[in-house]
Amino acid sequence: MTIKVLLLKSGEDIIADVQEMVVGEDEERRVIGYFLSKPCVVKLRTAATLSEDEVDPQKPEKKSELLISMYPWMPLAREKTIPVPSDWVVTMVTPVEKLFELYEKDVLKNDTESDKDISVNEQSDSDQSD
Repeated sequence: MTIKVLLLKSGEDIIADVQEMVVGEDEERRVIGYFLSKPCVVKLRTAATLSEDEVDPQKPEKKSELLISMYPWMPLAREKTIPVPSDWVVTMVTPVEKLFELYEKDVLKNDTESDKDISVNEQSDSDQSD
């Protein structure tokens, strides 16, 4: 299992279990894309955490914390593994530990416990602060 965060040309941040899609052998081998298992869109948003009386008067801006939201990417697809051409991937990185743990707990473990159909209105939306 290789959990990575991909930045796509569309601007979406996707976390998934990633496998390379390759063609050729040995020296002719090249990556033409990636297979994404259980992909989720990752969004960062801010939430005010300090009240006005807690804010430093010399620094009038409010302090905030980052919240992570995840929801399924391509939730209407039948496929469990979604192919993405390599030219659509801008970059791929290892997720920070907090995001990895959130993905593992909310997506990977929940899917293995019950692999059943869900209604179209259901979405996995998890918020965790950094």
